This record gives sequence, structure tokens and C-alpha cells, in this order.
Amino acid sequence: MTKSRKLVIVGDSAFAEIAKEYFDADTEYQVVGFAVEAAFRKRDELLGLPVVDFEVVNDFFSSDNHSIHVAVTYANLNRLRARLATASKDKGYALASYISPRAFIWRNVTLGEHCFIFEDNTIQPFVSIGNNVVMWSGNHIGHHTIVRDNVFLSSHAVVSGFCDVGENCFIGVNAALSNNITVAPDCWLGPGTVVLANTEPGQLIRAEASKPAKVSTMRFFRVRE
Repeated sequence: MTKSRKLVIVGDSAFAEIAKEYFDADTEYQVVGFAVEAAFRKRDELLGLPVVDFEVVNDFFSSDNHSIHVAVTYANLNRLRARLATASKDKGYALASYISPRAFIWRNVTLGEHCFIFEDNTIQPFVSIGNNVVMWSGNHIGHHTIVRDNVFLSSHAVVSGFCDVGENCFIGVNAALSNNITVAPDCWLGPGTVVLANTEPGQLIRAEASKPAKVSTMRFFRVRE
């Protein structure tokens, strides 16, 4: 693929490394460097590219011919990613999205800016996705659902039809939302949670962890060495 645009990734975590890999493989963007806030920058190079202080990123990569993607996960209930995206725009940068060509996105889905949508996501008709949304691989977003700004969905979550997921929410691996559910802003739905009723703002909902049986596998399966 012809690389016609230059991209700076804000962040130097594992997500930043993954973001570079995906942008390099699937988009017209050429990743040319990373930026991290000065107080947290611990290195000068990542994957062979420079890591610079975010506060002076314009001195190294002009906003005239570079875009930015903030590759930060759900720290501070997604507010860190949102703050850095806003700061990047204030510095004059266009915000880049990554939308996997291996995701299924119906033709009338609306997508906001600065999203990262991994492979194998299914986004059905009449869905609206807000700004600054991360959808890790393998989620199902049912028809007529709204996913609002600054949401992070882990892998293999099921959001059924006519749901409304509020700003800054986190939805964990294998979580499931029934039809017509409103998830209020700032909620944390942990791995494996099942949500059958509307939530209140700021609720933290966790599933019960599986507990080991009292009998061992060796005894249960009558294994004899």
C-alpha cells in the first residue's frame, strides 16, 4: 500500500506497538515516531523510531503534514486518551482512525473521529459509534445501538440491539448486554458480566469468579500414572 500520509503515535505502551503494526499493514499512513508526555517518557526510541516529548511534538513533526493517533487504552476511565486527543487537536493535528478491513461494518453505520476498530468486529445496521472509541477484536454491536464517546470495548463483548452505551464506559471481555439496555456514563462492566437492566452512572459491575472444584482433575478423570 502506498504510504501517502505520515503519522505520530502518542504513547509507547504495548498498544502503541500494536497500533504501529496495524497502521503500517493496512493504511496509507507511515508511522514516523512516537510522543509521550515528558514526565512519563523513559526512552528515546521505540521500534527503531524516535520517542519525543508530547509537549514539543510540533518541533519534531509538523502538524502541517503529520496526523496523530493516541494509542492509550482505558486509563482513568478513558479520560487520558480523550485528554491527549483533545490536546493533539489543539496543537493543530488531524486525528487518524484505524478501521480494520477485516471488520464487518454495515454501510449505514456512522463512525466518529479517532477510533480504533480491530478485526472481526461486527457492527450491524443503524449503529452509531462516537469519537475516541476503541473496539478490540471480536465484538458484536447490535442494530440501532449507540456507542458514545470515549468508550473502550474489550474482546468478544455482545451489545444487543437498541442499546445505548454512555460516555467513558469500559466493557470487559465476554460481557453481554441484553436488548434495549442503557449503560449510563462512567460504568465499568467487568469480564463475563451479564447486564439485563439499565445501569446508574459510575457503577462498577463484576461477575463472580469461577472457583475450583474440591476434587482435582486427576481424581475426577481417574488418571493413574
